[in-house]
Amino acid sequence: MNIKNPIIPGWYADPEARTYEGKHWIYATRSYTEYTQQMNLDAFSSDDLIHWEKHEGIIDMADFPWIWRAVWAPTHIEHNGKYYLVFASNDIQSDDEIGGLEIAVADRPEGPYKGYLGKPLVDRFIHKAQPIDAHLFKDEDGTIYLYYGGWGHCNVARMNEDMTGFVPLTEDSDEVFRSITPEGYVEGPCMIKKDDLYYLMWSMGGWTNGTYRVAYGVSDNPLGPFENKGTILERQEPLAEGPGHHGYLHLPDTDEWLIVYHRRIIGDTEPGHRQLCIDRMQIGGGKIEKVVMT
Repeated sequence: MNIKNPIIPGWYADPEARTYEGKHWIYATRSYTEYTQQMNLDAFSSDDLIHWEKHEGIIDMADFPWIWRAVWAPTHIEHNGKYYLVFASNDIQSDDEIGGLEIAVADRPEGPYKGYLGKPLVDRFIHKAQPIDAHLFKDEDGTIYLYYGGWGHCNVARMNEDMTGFVPLTEDSDEVFRSITPEGYVEGPCMIKKDDLYYLMWSMGGWTNGTYRVAYGVSDNPLGPFENKGTILERQEPLAEGPGHHGYLHLPDTDEWLIVYHRRIIGDTEPGHRQLCIDRMQIGGGKIEKVVMT
């Protein structure tokens, strides 16, 4: 398999990647420098990770009349035969503004995604985390966790069975949202489980420039704690800079792990100029090796 980066033309960011019935899917932000104009999301599907079909404007935005600016950073999960899409809206700056994390549902991976709650899923700042940059993770027992947060704070919560809200994180507590912020965390959490270990990854630096990069931590519990174990993806001369806000794919036939991320052309100062890329990731034994961009 010879993946050529960037995998698709155009400016896209914040990819979430999934595999459903043998087909690979990437859900992504339309990357505009004036980010408030990003008013829908696009998806891409592929059988071979080389040729991609575009699915444009996958959300029925009429179901979200309160969204007036900035739709971005999707995450995605299949649950009980339905497909759920969580994304950020309106870039809220306080609890007095409407928006935050939205949830939509569809019968097919490509959508159309319809409004699910008639209101945001998370609409306020909890433990100082801006409600953006969500990542849905399904554990082996079927439990679905939501990791999210901007402004340097990361929370985890546990989804209820019908995906309409949250239940306590543990049976012996009423705690619903827990702060699990690792050292250096900025935004863009992503969770992988392998061999009973939980690998939390996140983005550091600034999304508009070459300082963006990815670090990780490891725990035997999905609720952490997660100590910063180091940077695994960063500027690589002369190829690219600012790699981050990623998802992943696992190819079970070959037991390969792929990191799906966006990056920037070195020296391009236009904030919206971000490109989708895929590279191999070595993970296991409590460690993620440094990713070599191609």
